[in-house]
Amino acid sequence: MAKSSWKQGKYNPKNPEKYKGSLPIIYRSSWEQRVFYFLDMHPSIIEWASESIVIPYLYQIDNKMHRYYIDVNFTINDRNGDQKRYIIEVKPHEQTLPPKPPKNKNSKAMMRHNTAMLTYQKNQDKWMAARAWAKKFGYIFDIWTEHTLGLK
Repeated sequence: MAKSSWKQGKYNPKNPEKYKGSLPIIYRSSWEQRVFYFLDMHPSIIEWASESIVIPYLYQIDNKMHRYYIDVNFTINDRNGDQKRYIIEVKPHEQTLPPKPPKNKNSKAMMRHNTAMLTYQKNQDKWMAARAWAKKFGYIFDIWTEHTLGLK
C-alpha cells in the first residue's frame, strides 16, 4: 500500500472536556492538526468537534446526492461575550479558485486539469450546501486556507 504524502494521525486533546465529537480524533493533514490544536487550546473556544456534521449535497457532475463531512465545527465566545457557532473547511487556497488551463496541452496536463476541474466543482457544490445548512441552523460557514492559518 502506498504511503500518503499528507501528514495524518490521531490528535490527543489537552482539554478533552471541550471535544464533543467521536474518538479517536483523526487529522488528515498537518493543517488540520494545527486547527485542532488551536481549537483545543484557545480559551474562547467552548466546544469543538471533527467530522461530526454531515451535510447532504448534490454533485452536479453525476447528479447524485453525496455526503459532505465538515472538517471541524466549534462554538466560541466572541469579544462581546456572544456565542457563535462555526463550521469550517480546511483547504489549500488554490483549491478555492477555478483551475487555470494548462499552458502545455499534452494529454497528461489535460488529464490533471480535468481532475482539478472536477475537484473544484465538487468543492463548489459542497460549499453551496454548507452555506445553506449553516444559514438554516445558525452557524457561520468558512473556509480556512494556508492564509488563515498563517502559513503564507
